[in-house]
Amino acid sequence: MKRSLIAHENPMSPVSEQYRTIRTNLDFASVDSELQMMTVTSAGPSEGKSLTTANLAVVFAQQGKKVLLVDADMRKPTVHYTFRLDNVAGLSNYIAGHDHSLADLINSSLVENLDIMTSGPIPPNPSELLGSQKMEDFIKEVKQKYDLIIFDSPPVLAVTDSQVLTSQTNGTLLVVRNKRTEKEAAKRAKELLEQAKANVLGMVLNDVPQKESGYYVYYGTEK
Repeated sequence: MKRSLIAHENPMSPVSEQYRTIRTNLDFASVDSELQMMTVTSAGPSEGKSLTTANLAVVFAQQGKKVLLVDADMRKPTVHYTFRLDNVAGLSNYIAGHDHSLADLINSSLVENLDIMTSGPIPPNPSELLGSQKMEDFIKEVKQKYDLIIFDSPPVLAVTDSQVLTSQTNGTLLVVRNKRTEKEAAKRAKELLEQAKANVLGMVLNDVPQKESGYYVYYGTEK
């Protein structure tokens, strides 16, 4: 499954510039408090969430921040495909208390300053693992090592995992897809995140034809 990390492979492209625009807007959206833990989710599947997450991780790393991208989608993980990694062991192993140190489970990437933790084997109880004390311990540990931790989490309307996770991070980004995500679905996803006390920083609309918008557009939550 080939996925394009355009922000790394072609950093001068207009699309890469739009990812940097999103990065800038996120910096402004969290101006009152440092954004160290961010969840990226979507309303439903196939809306471009994981590819958006990966490219955002790249542009933050290019900014000089030490970034950890965590695949917290323990139902349909894809981060290992994007970064051409094995997914033999990862987040699920750590949270489940298996005999793995954090250093054993974190992978370096071809992008300077960017490390990756894959999801690990798919467990029977992802929501419970994400809401566990062991997950809190994981968050405390990685916060000491990284400037920014980005979680790629499952779609909000499909499962409760993202709601559980967003309550533990200090910023959430919602990805929607042009001509695929229904307006009511996007509204409902935002409502569910807010009910979970998520700090919704904004929304990314992707897959917009160039003639309509010039690639990607970032919208603040007030629009």
